[in-house]
Amino acid sequence: MDRSCQEFRIFSADFSFCRHFNGNARCGNTKFAIRSNSACIRMAPGIHCASDILAGISRDNDQPDRIPLLKNTMKKRKDLREIAKVFLRLGLIGFGGPAAHIAMMEEEVVHKRNWLSQEHFLDLVGATNLIPGPNSTEMTMHCGQEKAGWRGLIVAGTCFILPAVIITGFFAYAYQQYGKLPEVAPLLYGIKPAIIAVIVSLMVSLGKKALKTIELGVIGITAAILAVYGINEIYILFGGGLSGVLLHLIKSRKQTLHSIFPFVLLQITNTPNFPFNWKLFWIFLKVGSILYGSGYVLFAFLDAELVNTGMLSKKELIDAIAVGQFTPGPVFSSATFIGWQVAGLPGAIAATVGVFLPSFLFVALLNPIIPKLRKSPVMSAFLDTVNVVSVAIILAVCLEMGKASITDWRTGLIAILGFAVTMKFKKLNSAFIVIGGSLAGYLLYQL
Repeated sequence: MDRSCQEFRIFSADFSFCRHFNGNARCGNTKFAIRSNSACIRMAPGIHCASDILAGISRDNDQPDRIPLLKNTMKKRKDLREIAKVFLRLGLIGFGGPAAHIAMMEEEVVHKRNWLSQEHFLDLVGATNLIPGPNSTEMTMHCGQEKAGWRGLIVAGTCFILPAVIITGFFAYAYQQYGKLPEVAPLLYGIKPAIIAVIVSLMVSLGKKALKTIELGVIGITAAILAVYGINEIYILFGGGLSGVLLHLIKSRKQTLHSIFPFVLLQITNTPNFPFNWKLFWIFLKVGSILYGSGYVLFAFLDAELVNTGMLSKKELIDAIAVGQFTPGPVFSSATFIGWQVAGLPGAIAATVGVFLPSFLFVALLNPIIPKLRKSPVMSAFLDTVNVVSVAIILAVCLEMGKASITDWRTGLIAILGFAVTMKFKKLNSAFIVIGGSLAGYLLYQL
């Protein structure tokens, strides 16, 4: 039966839009409501179905259907909140340098949250080692981009960097005021062995995925030995990758070889005559653009750039290294400390932005092409080999860290217990291992 339709309304709190409709409908159903997220559709007697209302929005008011848009917007916001939460926490508890950060990241984004597969995570690790800049920071950006596109890249990188920058800025201010750093040896005494245990246990998991053939195992062992003997990491990575490609070509009897080059910016030799903080910005932009390897290589570079030119004293550079060691997050946050000593807060901001900005650009360029490289048989062989070499280099770094950190029976006990707990309780958050190691170290340090 035909009945006149009473007024009915669609309302959405998120978009704050309201539409009124009047017309004829073919059904005399009683009043009812349909709810979807924050949207509420109220229909009067005579309405055939909710789809008629939504169609009416599009036809009569020339408006697109906003409910899918609303759901998509809410999902993006939720993803970005989750990314911010994950990487802020990693930035706060990420002691131990790039190897520790990557191990903790793998636990979070692969095992706990399933944002990407372990194989793809390995590809990202390998590819990240081929570009300049802080490796662990660039890995956070890769993970954020995989989860939520370019917005995720920015949120992940910023949230991982921010805690370290704030903490380092606090130490830089205190150092400038009082001329010395706080005593943190009792806390670091147990943290470092615990971090080594976490890295080794998680690298065991990654290594199982990376070791696909006996040949890759041999290349990995060779890479670890070369890394222990101090051969530059980038030579090991590209040498290992090219070895993998050659083995692939020999096996497949192909005569063509595709080449790969890292994304490298040319060294800036002349800086414009800007105010002092801009001069620091260009110096650290150059560092972030051309520096390969771990963040510890940063200090040798800055010794030539700042100490030899008289902008920074040797003591200040050594103290900056110490700050990078005992604060969480990326070692490159030492740039904040150095910038503050040279030019106060403006210098700290300029140095921090300069050293991290290239990483955002490199990752944005590299991330989309990694899946395409994986589809090529030759480049897939290259990535497989680089992945194995990356794991080998991280384990070699662990060995060097162990020599410096595990110095007596107390630190040895903390490392063994941390490794055992991590292997036994694989779902246990690594933050608890780090905190437990810190507390145990503090107590044992008093003995």
